[in-house]
Amino acid sequence: MESNNNLNTEAVIFTDAAAMKVGSLLTEEENPDLNLRVYVTGGGCAGFQYGFSFDENKDEGDTEVVKRGVRLIVDPMSIQYLMGAEIDFQEDLQDQLDQEKWHQYLIL
Repeated sequence: MESNNNLNTEAVIFTDAAAMKVGSLLTEEENPDLNLRVYVTGGGCAGFQYGFSFDENKDEGDTEVVKRGVRLIVDPMSIQYLMGAEIDFQEDLQDQLDQEKWHQYLIL
């Protein structure tokens, strides 16, 4: 039996604010197949780094959280470091028009 790796809301919390912001950015991309991929890289002296990207592919073993029609996906290696994390969006008034900086305000 194959698992679809969908998470319940307690494993990774994808807030309404984050889903709405990502949803608006995805609308601008005009590609309904895009997902928000959250990943962890690095380790060692610099510690872990968290990243976000848009990705059309959902790979086998990826975990998926859906909120407000927006799909957040996490690879199998990264999910172990993201269990219990909250993915949120907080808008800084100075940067509200600078959509290039949106990822800086998704908080882990």
